[in-house]
Order: sequence, then C-alpha cells, then structure tokens
Amino acid sequence: MTTANLLVELFVEELPPKALQKLGDVFAGVLHSQLAAQGLAASDAQVTAYASPRRLAAHITGVLAAAPDRAVQHKLMPVAVGLKDGQPTPALLKKLAVLGAGPEAVAGLQRLADGKAEVLYLQSTARGSALAAGLQKALDEAIARLPIPKVMRYQLADGWSSVNFVRPAHGLVALHGSDVVGDVQALGLTAGRATHGHRFEARTEPVLLQSADTYAQQLQDEGAVIASFAERRAEIARQLAAAAAQLGGGVQPIEDEALLDEVTALVERPNVLVCAFEEEFLAVPQECLILTMKANQKYFPLLDAEGRLTHRFLIVSNISPQDPSAVVEGNERVVRPRLADAKFFFDQDRKKTLVSRVPLLDKVVYHNQLGTQGQRTERVRAIARAIGTQLFEALAERHDIDGTQDAEVVQDYLMTCVDNAALLAKTDLVTDMVGEFPELQGVMGAYYAVNDGLPDDVAFAIEDHYRPRFAGDALPRHNVGLVVALADKLETLVGMFGIGNLPTGDRDPFALRRHALGVIRMLIEKDMPLALPALLDAGAQAFGALIDAQAVAPLADFIYERLAGSLREQGYSAQEVEAVIALRPARLALVPQQLDAVRAFAALEQAPALAAANKRVGNILKKAEAEGPVDPHVNEELLREPAEKDLYAALTRFVPEADAQFERGDYTASLQTLAVLRAPVDAFFDDVMVNTDELALRLNRQGLLKRLHQAMNRVADLSRLAV
Repeated sequence: MTTANLLVELFVEELPPKALQKLGDVFAGVLHSQLAAQGLAASDAQVTAYASPRRLAAHITGVLAAAPDRAVQHKLMPVAVGLKDGQPTPALLKKLAVLGAGPEAVAGLQRLADGKAEVLYLQSTARGSALAAGLQKALDEAIARLPIPKVMRYQLADGWSSVNFVRPAHGLVALHGSDVVGDVQALGLTAGRATHGHRFEARTEPVLLQSADTYAQQLQDEGAVIASFAERRAEIARQLAAAAAQLGGGVQPIEDEALLDEVTALVERPNVLVCAFEEEFLAVPQECLILTMKANQKYFPLLDAEGRLTHRFLIVSNISPQDPSAVVEGNERVVRPRLADAKFFFDQDRKKTLVSRVPLLDKVVYHNQLGTQGQRTERVRAIARAIGTQLFEALAERHDIDGTQDAEVVQDYLMTCVDNAALLAKTDLVTDMVGEFPELQGVMGAYYAVNDGLPDDVAFAIEDHYRPRFAGDALPRHNVGLVVALADKLETLVGMFGIGNLPTGDRDPFALRRHALGVIRMLIEKDMPLALPALLDAGAQAFGALIDAQAVAPLADFIYERLAGSLREQGYSAQEVEAVIALRPARLALVPQQLDAVRAFAALEQAPALAAANKRVGNILKKAEAEGPVDPHVNEELLREPAEKDLYAALTRFVPEADAQFERGDYTASLQTLAVLRAPVDAFFDDVMVNTDELALRLNRQGLLKRLHQAMNRVADLSRLAV
C-alpha cells in the first residue's frame, strides 16, 4: 500500500483567540481518529496540530492512498428459517439481495452456533475507502465537532449559498505527500496547495506548498508565520525573558499563562518590544495598572526584583519593522488614557469613605429572593459575630491569643475588627474602580480601608474575605479575615440551599462547590477549632424566616461530599475516607489526623479481623435497635460464658486508656490500643450466642456489643475497612 504524510489546512479570518489552541487540537485530533477508523491511518500515527490566528491545520504521518479491503461477516438468520429441505427460503433470498448477493451465494454460507440455534452467515469483502472519500468524511466530521464558541453565518462567493462556521473560510489545502487530494471540499472551498502567509511580511503571496512535510518551514520562510501554537508560544516566552534581561536590575515580566496563551493566539510572527509610561502613574495601586494593561491591551507589565511594578512594560507586536519606534510610541500613546482613567477612578473613590458607601448597598440587588447587598451584609455580620465568638473563645482557652495582653481586651478588639470588616467588605462594589474592573473587588476595598485610617486587620480582612477564589489559592492571612471569609461563604451556601438554588451536574452559577471547598480548606488548613454543625446553624439563624430551615439540611451532606472528594484527590483511599466521613466529624480540622490513624490501623495484622467483627457487631445492633435503643451498660452478674467475661475484662482494661488517648488527640495510639481486642472479640463470636431466648441475657450481651462498638468507632467507622 502507498503511504505518505498528509497535510490539511483550513485558512480563515481571525479566529477567537481564547479558543484557538483548543480548536487546533480538536481539528487535528478528529481528523486523525476518523482516518484511523476508516483504516487510512494508524492509530499510533504522529499527529501535529497547527493553529495560528488565521489557520487550523494538521499533519498526520503514514496515511494510505486507499484503505485495505477487509473481510465482513453478515449475520443472516437461523438455519431453520433460511433453509427448508436444503433449499433457500424467500426470506433468505431477500436478505441476500439486500446485501448484493444472489442465490449462488447460498452454497457458500457458513453455519455457526449462536446460543442453542445454528445461524447462517455470509462472508464478503468490503473495499477499502479511497483517501479522497475518506478524507472528505473525516474533514466534515472535524469541522462539525469543533468546539466553536459562537457560530456565524456568511455568504459564499456564488452569492446564493451560505454556511455556518466560526469565521469566514478562504482557503483549503489537502496534500498527500506532494499530491493534492482531489475533490475534497469544505465550506464551499475545494482543496489545493495554495495558502497565505503574514498579511504584511510574507515574501511570497500566495505560498504554494511543495508537500505536506514542507508546510511549517515554507510558512516560516516564505510566509513569515510560525504555524505551530506551541512553537510560537515558546518564542514569545523566550523574547519576553530576553527583553527583560536586557533592561537589567532583576526586572521580570509578570507571569500569566492565560495572557501568554491569548497573545500567542493573536500574532503570527511575534516581535517583543519595550515600552514605558510616566512614573507618576505608579502612585495608583499596581493591581489596577497591571489589570488594565493585561486585560485591555494584552501587555506584559514588568516587575522589579521585589515584585513591585515598574514604569516599563512589554508588548508583543505582529510586525517587525526596521525602526520600531512608531510601534512603541503608538502603544505608549494608547495605554496612557487607560492609566489616566485608573488614576482618576482611584482619586475619586478616595474622596468618600467606605462607611459612607454602606447605604448604597441597599440599592444593589443580590438575589431576587434574598434581597440586596445591604441585607446580605447584615447577614454576613451576624454570622461573622457568631463565628468570631466561638473562635476567639476557643483560641483563648488554648492560649493562641497573645498572652502578653489581657485576653478580654484582645477579644474585644478582634470582634470589633470582625464586625467592621464584615460591614465594609462589599462597599467597594459601589466604587468607580471596581465598577470598571470587577476583578479588583476586595483588593480596592483594602486600599480604601487603609486610606480611611482603619486597622490593618480590617483592611486585610476586606481583601481576604473572597479567598480562596480558586483551587490552590492562598487562604486569608489572619483570624479576622478567616472569620469574615467563612461568614461570607456560609451566607452564600445557606442562602442558596435555603431557596433550593442547588448546583446541578453541569451548572453551578453561584460557585457553591468552590465555596464549600473554601470552607473546608480554611477549617482544616488553618486548624480552626470550630464545629461544622454550629457554623451551619449560625448561617441558618442569620436568615430567620427568609428561608426554609429544612431546605438547608442537605447542605451538610453537600459539604461532606466535597470533603470526601478532596481527600481522595489528596491520595487517601476510598475506604479510608468513607471510614472517617461516615461519622460526619464535627471538627473538620481533625479529619487529617483521623485519616492517618485509620491508615496506620489498617496496616496492623489485627485490622482485617477487627473490621469484619465491627461490621458484624453493627449489623447485630442495627437489628436490635429496630425494637428500641440498646443500653451500653453491662451487668457483670449476667456474664456466664468465659468468652463474654474475657471480652468485658478487656474492654474494662483497655477502653479507658484508648479513650484518654482519643481525648488527647492521639488517634493513632487510640486505635492501636484497641487492636488488642481482636482475640477476645474472635472468641466471643465463636463461643457466645448473642440473640439467646433469655431476654435479660440477650439484652446484656447486646449492651456489651454496644459498648464495644462505641469504643471501636470513635475515630472512624472501622466496618468500612472490611473487605
């Protein structure tokens, strides 16, 4: 079979930059998978995707000119239906005719067993697809399956027809080796070998491709285009680093992978240039300047060795003139009004205090069922006060509040900060700066709080109460910020669950999953001595009659589900996680210690037997408790069998020690202490009948098992470890 490398390119108008890389990968991937499915390409063929602002292309190695013929087996019908006295029935002849075979094929039919019956099969040969036909099918499928953000409809050159695509297409290339794959069409275009290079800097126009393998090199040499997204991205990163290095002083371009991807999708021939703006703009918070340069202009701000913004920035131009001064001056002229706007917003916002903006929140709708941002602020304040009271009292008890001062004074100060931060946390939503740049909410609130002379604890809390914003984001820095962040997220969770606005499999418009994970991370990673039920109760009380308190009940399950998923992602086994989460631990901060204890216990020789016994005990008690609660107290006088006496003695001896270790937080030692119960537990189940007919004896033995079950399952539900 003749093989050669295949190149397919679709030349279009400027593609959406944020979708470009994915469009290129999908285009190449679907082309290859469709050709492989037709036998025209190997499943392990090397596939190279190309994507530039005006093209999607794919290079696939070892593509056949025609797929090999293949044997096909057609199941016809049972022998009893198809043959009567050795002769074909009308039903069989009709079936053969549909498959293109005549009566002469009857003699060659195979008889194969299919269950209890024999079935007739027809063996035939299917001709392999020619490349032109196979590529047409693959190309149609690749275009249909592109993840296009928004389709546009445009008219073709004939003036009558129209097609739907992401952008108007103007060229199609299909080369098998050096030969054009004839008759392949798409979007009103017929395949050829001509493509186009850079709009202004191409050496030849059009670029006539010699073969599939010369595509990238010809585009670079003749068309002044780097076709590969990855190579273009690497070249931009290299030029950015080189330009910063030439400036010296440890200056570095800001790291932003999303911005680098977007700029890569905007240029065909990158050329990095250094620009500057007036240093007076550095008086504006650098977050504002960085955001306006990145979001509006796609520039790369330069930071000094300490991470402070400098007055220089880098641009990625799509042209490379001999004298770049006009390009530099043009970009400096364009960015100046943007920075001036930021400075104006900042200066204007500072003329009003955050406190004076609080009434304006009553005019901002939060949710049609949950009221305004002003009402929401009052709920967050109530939740924050409840959390702060719990937290600071617990910290004072374990001496985590500065011991050099009076504890009550410190607590009063922190509670005042909590209340002020919760009151002012959303006020920057009604500032000009955040109105222009919503991404700066919280950040600008902190700057304005400092401008108003508020304590750093309040300013930090205003900025940090949105944290963590995403997976891996930093947590609030101090306790005041932690309290307000918890209150803010709990208000959202409780409120949305309270009105039945729950996330679905593919929709979570209020980011409830992210909020739940944020609550989990803060409680665990900051070792907060807070109980989840108390937090949820504080959240529900803040809403009063506005929500259905019963509708909030599933919220706890939702949080434990997110916790279980997070723990599995961290490497804990499903059994370990289930064992701990089954107890619905109130203090999430202790969960990692419980998991470590379960893992250590599971490694013990006694663990499998004790887990199985624990499961058996649970089943016995479940049946017994269907008739009423089981009393865990044991009457020693009713202990008759040696095995039950030995188990009771072991419990009496070792459970107090295990309980003391549990109370100290040494969960691993607690479980290992209880591991010695294996022998008396095994003997008990071998020698003692629990559900005896004698009522007093039965209740006493159930009580003994209840006591065992309570002792064994304080750290985790060990029955979940049973195989």
